[in-house]
Amino acid sequence: MNSAEQILDNIFTVMERLYDEMRLNKDGRNNHLRVFEIFAELGRTLAGADRASFWRWDRHNHKLLTTAATDSEQIIIDEKSGLVGRAISENRTIVTNDPYNHPDFNAAVDKMTGYVTKSVLVMPVADCRGEIIGAFQVINKLDSETGFDEVTDAKRLSIAAFICGMALESDIFLADSQHDKLTELKNRLALQSDFSTRYEKLLREGTPLAMIMCDIDFFKRVNDTFGHNAGDAILKHVAKILRDSIYKLGDAYRWGGEEFILILANSTLDDAKIVAERIRSTVMDSVCNFGGDALKVTMSFGCSDISAELSIEDNVKLADDRLYRAKQTGRNKVVAD
Repeated sequence: MNSAEQILDNIFTVMERLYDEMRLNKDGRNNHLRVFEIFAELGRTLAGADRASFWRWDRHNHKLLTTAATDSEQIIIDEKSGLVGRAISENRTIVTNDPYNHPDFNAAVDKMTGYVTKSVLVMPVADCRGEIIGAFQVINKLDSETGFDEVTDAKRLSIAAFICGMALESDIFLADSQHDKLTELKNRLALQSDFSTRYEKLLREGTPLAMIMCDIDFFKRVNDTFGHNAGDAILKHVAKILRDSIYKLGDAYRWGGEEFILILANSTLDDAKIVAERIRSTVMDSVCNFGGDALKVTMSFGCSDISAELSIEDNVKLADDRLYRAKQTGRNKVVAD
């Protein structure tokens, strides 16, 4: 079999694996990562590369993260970092066959693992509207001493990039549907989805989880006094405090209106109470500047353990009952029992 036939046969083999993965995975929950791993293998085969990675641009958190990478756990970097960040920000294919002398190449991973990168090709990936949503990267051309060719290899990789773009677009559409447009926090749909997958799994494994439910005190007064645009500014102001306060601790959700829910992993009720009290104090001392007005608000909080024996609705009700008591007994306070 000549080299062209071998490449074509390899492509058919990868595509057959992809078809089987999508056809035989009946629960539909965990196939995305596996599918993207096969996409990465397709790109590696097409470009004749040693390694391949497919990156998603997380606009909500301003990060680039691998949905699949050869011989690597997930990598997360700032959105403007490295060759991938450059390709995405400039919307152009980047080829370097001397990466260690390229100003955007990060050699830290190679120094840590001992891997030697000789050549890199990065191609931005767009959705059907032409908006850049990710990038495909292949490393070390196997059948050439001179490295990647910007025309020939980019043409081959574009097949995998196109297919990945369509799959990634559906993922991003799902992610957008699970985020509140005003605050950029996750929404109620996302909480229900996360609970039925990730949180239930953690609970089965014995990981303690805690919930904080909170809302803005007298929020209607803000809208009535300063207008709904001021109310929107307050919501965004509070959402940022919530997001920053639980960074790496858990997830923040806009439950509806001026109500928010925080889920804390590896946390007990006492941990949640400490976090809630810290947030309460931060919000109380902060100022939201809007239209020349210095707006100040307070928040009330209800905390509870998350029980594996209860549904998401019943867990929320438990925290909501404690939030109600906080509001009925003076507001601007935390109730955890």
